[in-house]
Amino acid sequence: MAYNVAQKLISSHLLSGEMTPGTEIGLRIDQTLTQDATGTLVMLELEALGLDRARTEVSVQYIDHNLLQADSKNAEDHDFLRSACQRFGLWFSKAGNGVSHPTHMQRFGIPGKTMVGSDSHTPAAGSLGMLAIGVGGIEVALAIAGEPLYIRMPEIWGVRLTGQLPPWTSAKDVILEMLRRHGVKGGVNRIIEYYGPGLSTLTAMDRHVIANMGAELGATTTVFPADDQVRAFLRSEQREGDFVELLSDADAGYDVTEEIDLSTIVPLIALPSSPGNVVPVREVAGRPVGQVVIGSSANPGLRDFAIVAAIVKGRQSPPGVSFDVNPSSRQILQDLTRMGATLDLISAGARLHQSGCMGCIGMGQAPANGRNSLRTMPRNFLGRSGTQEDSVYLCSPETAAAAVLTGAITDPRDLEELFDLTYPTVQFPATSSVNLAMLEAPLPLAEASQVELVKGDNISSLPVFAPLADRIEAPVALLVGDDISTDEILPAGARVLPFRSNIPKLARFTFDQVDETYPTRAAETRDTSGHIIIAGANYGQGSSREHAAITPRFLGLRAVMAVSFARIHWQNLVNFGVLALEFADATDHDRIQRDDVLVLDGIREALAAGTAITVHNKTRNEDYAARQNFSQRQIDMLLAGGLIPWLQERRAAETRDRD
Repeated sequence: MAYNVAQKLISSHLLSGEMTPGTEIGLRIDQTLTQDATGTLVMLELEALGLDRARTEVSVQYIDHNLLQADSKNAEDHDFLRSACQRFGLWFSKAGNGVSHPTHMQRFGIPGKTMVGSDSHTPAAGSLGMLAIGVGGIEVALAIAGEPLYIRMPEIWGVRLTGQLPPWTSAKDVILEMLRRHGVKGGVNRIIEYYGPGLSTLTAMDRHVIANMGAELGATTTVFPADDQVRAFLRSEQREGDFVELLSDADAGYDVTEEIDLSTIVPLIALPSSPGNVVPVREVAGRPVGQVVIGSSANPGLRDFAIVAAIVKGRQSPPGVSFDVNPSSRQILQDLTRMGATLDLISAGARLHQSGCMGCIGMGQAPANGRNSLRTMPRNFLGRSGTQEDSVYLCSPETAAAAVLTGAITDPRDLEELFDLTYPTVQFPATSSVNLAMLEAPLPLAEASQVELVKGDNISSLPVFAPLADRIEAPVALLVGDDISTDEILPAGARVLPFRSNIPKLARFTFDQVDETYPTRAAETRDTSGHIIIAGANYGQGSSREHAAITPRFLGLRAVMAVSFARIHWQNLVNFGVLALEFADATDHDRIQRDDVLVLDGIREALAAGTAITVHNKTRNEDYAARQNFSQRQIDMLLAGGLIPWLQERRAAETRDRD
């Protein structure tokens, strides 16, 4: 049978199930990626699982999110993570070494491998011909412990690329074109695979840009073939020996197909406050800009910084424009400096920040209220920047550079007339500045077993949740509409991120951007009835942070009824014992009000039978049908109270059987 690249990756790692879209499959996982905003919980979960040693080929913990050390909290998290890596046998990437996704691609990515990461942009590694999937931290912990990853087999969406990108456009415009066509829900339950003659014009790091932001389409992941462009990338990283060719079969097919002629791409921009709100730059040209930020995992390559340096070289950003540059890795900063591009950026007025996520996660660089901020980043959900009422646009490095020079949103093609500037040709070093100094290898097993976890005052234990009740009678504590992101459920930024390893304190920020009264009202239900959340379509889009499931659960959340869920958040809710149901009739969402008391009875019987659950609105004397879409494994997890208690019960039973 002829297979495409995605099918080859899945079939070679398939442990259970069949490759039929919609059915559950189990996959062997070769690599894992964690970052510090989510990794602390992963390490606490490994401790709860009683892990002795990582069972994966490679597992790496990056420090790239919580970099600002305004007090001791982030530093304590870093010490804890380092000790956990030593204890459990993971690589440790020190603060300042770089953003996890491009750094992993440079140092550890290998064609043909599978990877899960506790970050929704983990699919960026698909640029190398990997099957890389963003999941909740607890699923990463299980993968590190040698357990399979279970997902529903997605459809494979083949996107054929032809032609070549014209000057003043780049890979960011390609993924923005996909978002312009399909919005933030277009890729749900799909793997996007790019193929066709246009691929030969896109470097591996160009592909990283496209694969990274496939997450904004809601896709399970994105894959590219491992071809000559991937070989060239690994050669430049002095890792050509890791190259394995991986191509689709000549007559392979796809469940869904599409075509993009790269030569027709124009500069595009995502307007506030959604990555799916995309228009041509010309439509909004002239809007004043107060800040331009270059960097993040969405535009992490050397060319993404070097092209900006070449455009602004010898010129100066105008007064009133903050020009911020976040190098995505220390290695790329070294290469920029070796090329002379760092000096060009600084001379043009750039503020050079440390290598890390920084403003992308709201960790510094918050824009002023009422001022437009242009960013080469993947997300612009309201408030994600650290400014609650922000106005953030997403664009390519070329469009960002044009705004740096003009102080307004400008189609970069207009720079030819405005500044007599032709599209620069940049010469890159043949070999990257490989830097291993800030990577700590795993300790030998005998030495690792003696390591004690370093837990500062801000490190709390994982909360223990009760098994799912057969009957839930609880008030609706919150009612929200469509496209609620995990940033809205639990904000990012310097105000909140330092508490990521302290669930009781973190919970106080839950939904405070949506309804600041929710944490107090919800907590009042915790020890009695609990509460329910009613949501619209695509609930939980965006970041993979499992905290957005844990903190509402800590505050007493028993069930969420939504029109539909984003994949990762739905799984995270199940992982922590929250009943996640979909309305059989989407219009029922509008019939329910906050504080209505809902009754769900006979839950266990309905789960066992796989039937709809009747939800009775006691306040309005109405009934609604709620669909369940759980596998038997997920039902068992829910009944046990979540993934960890279920696994502990399973292992205890296996021990009893052996005895």
